[in-house]
Amino acid sequence: MRFRGKSIRRKIMALLLVPLVALTSIWAFATVITGREADQLLDAAAVMGELGEPVQETVLALQTERRHTLVHIADPRRSDSLTALHDGQRATDEAVAALRARAEGEEIRDKLDGDARRRLDDLLAALDRLDRVRARVADNTVERQDAYDAYNALVDPCHAFLTGMRGVDDVRLEREGRALIGLSRAREYLSREDALLAAAFTAGRMTGEQLRAVSDRVAERELAYRTHLSMLPAEDRERYQRFWSGTDGRTLRAAEDEIIGAGAAGAVKAFDAERWQKTSGAVLEELRRMDRETGERYHRRVEPEAASVLLRAAVAGILGFAAVVVSVVVSLRIGRGLVRDLGALRREAGEAAGVRLPDVMRRLAAGEQVDVETEAPRLEYGRDEIGQVGQALNTLQRAAVEAAVRQADMRRGVSEVFVNLARRSQVLLHRQLTLLDAMERRTEDPGELADLFRLDHLTTRMRRHAEGLVILSGATPSRQWRKPIPLMDVVRAAVSEVEDYERIEVRRLPPLAVDGAAIADLTHLIAELLENATVFSPPHAAVQVLGERVPSGFALEIHDRGLGMSPDALLEANLRLSETPDFRLSDTDRLGLFVVSRLGRRQNVRVSLQPSPYGGTTAVVLIPGALLTEVAAAPQNAVAAGEEADTAGHRAGDHARTAAGLPLRGARPAIGAGRGGPVELEPPAGE
Repeated sequence: MRFRGKSIRRKIMALLLVPLVALTSIWAFATVITGREADQLLDAAAVMGELGEPVQETVLALQTERRHTLVHIADPRRSDSLTALHDGQRATDEAVAALRARAEGEEIRDKLDGDARRRLDDLLAALDRLDRVRARVADNTVERQDAYDAYNALVDPCHAFLTGMRGVDDVRLEREGRALIGLSRAREYLSREDALLAAAFTAGRMTGEQLRAVSDRVAERELAYRTHLSMLPAEDRERYQRFWSGTDGRTLRAAEDEIIGAGAAGAVKAFDAERWQKTSGAVLEELRRMDRETGERYHRRVEPEAASVLLRAAVAGILGFAAVVVSVVVSLRIGRGLVRDLGALRREAGEAAGVRLPDVMRRLAAGEQVDVETEAPRLEYGRDEIGQVGQALNTLQRAAVEAAVRQADMRRGVSEVFVNLARRSQVLLHRQLTLLDAMERRTEDPGELADLFRLDHLTTRMRRHAEGLVILSGATPSRQWRKPIPLMDVVRAAVSEVEDYERIEVRRLPPLAVDGAAIADLTHLIAELLENATVFSPPHAAVQVLGERVPSGFALEIHDRGLGMSPDALLEANLRLSETPDFRLSDTDRLGLFVVSRLGRRQNVRVSLQPSPYGGTTAVVLIPGALLTEVAAAPQNAVAAGEEADTAGHRAGDHARTAAGLPLRGARPAIGAGRGGPVELEPPAGE
């Protein structure tokens, strides 16, 4: 049986079920055995009460009828013997009828086991032959020895049935019960001897065979008494011994010795029928009385044993049932406690792993402050093994939260360092751009002006990279505007922040303006995508920028003509752009994607990479309509209405670029350097 993968409740129930089933089986077995013993004892007592006495009465009646039958066969002319025979037959019929009435009842037969039921059937079948024996006696067609054997064959099944009845399990009482049956057989041997001698005295002669039969019955009787009297209690044994040593017993033995000693020829002369009937009758009657009294005393001794068996059966059943109930209750309580403790431990572990720690990590990633004692309090558990496991899990949970908090503090400190360094660099770069702008306006030499423009462009790129550090750190860039700026100027500003700006071709865009709060992020986002397009395409290939209106806003497309990206790389890049994963120091070669993802999430701008029809990659920037407004057509380098002075200065810079031989395409517009917009936030004081 495999329990792998099963619930802990099933495993504990299976663990507890095995001893419970074993205990219940043992209790059931003991109860069945004891109950069966008690039931069999009750059945045996009921059968003996119902059939024991009728069987004994039938034996006595058959013994009497046998004597009368042998006497009648010895002298059929005697009328008194015929009358006695008929009286004996009527008594036998009454006894057999009473026996059959009780033996044929289903209730009695159901209480008998298979062997006892077979012996009872043999007994009843033997009694069925009684009429045939009587008929032969009446027709005078049966010899005395045959009639003797026939009646013996009727009496023997009665004793066999009584012997086969199951007694008590007590060895002593069982031996005494069998001794009573042996005493009944001993009396039967005396009855057979009496019938043989009565017939011989009536006939007036005895053969040697008949004398040997008498001698054999005497020997069998003596052997039966010698064997079975030793099994009786001392009191009962002494009664029988006193009887056989008394007058009647000595008289019977003296008569037997005299008859046997006289031989076959002188046996009938040594003793007469009347003396023998008086002697044997008194002994048979006394033995019958003694057997009945001994049986009554035996049954009185059996009753306490029967009650003891019944009591043991009841006690075994009740105590066993109580033990089973107690075991079930204790097992259920222990099992329920284990299941409850393990279930609580599982719920706490699941809540810690699936709810608390992820929530802590999410809050730490969002920059919130987390209290370790609040999120992972110290819990108290029991002193058992389950409590120790719970304490270990609680310790692990606190250690994990503390490690996450320390790591978040460390990241926050590193981010603050990055932001601080980046802002210091931005301040210096801003001052440098201001100085370069002033120098550009004063310089008339085309060569020097070209060098100043290149230096201006490099400085602008450096400021974008510094601003990328601020974005990766989760802070907000310092460049901000309040008023909208034309989309074309935003794109041209992004172009000016790319190294190979000469390779970028910007198609004319619709007259749309970008909301001031999104200008800095959108400019940086487009610049990162343009830089990737120029880096991953051949040096001689141009990068095209075009766009069109869509129902949800404006779609800006950036096409390069490089080698493109494999499907797996394209899928991974789009996942980074859409899911905005946490920045890891091992991904420094993909800083641009992280920056674009952060900026897109902040402004709700969706960015995706697609295979370009030119063989490279197309970056699609979907700008939501909430960030765009309609504006009237304006000159290409106009920034905003009301800024004529600053615009004029930048136009002068464009004329200077033309005089220096630099192309206007990709030239840095006013907002590209963050200086020509309506409002630019100044760096913090002291930097």
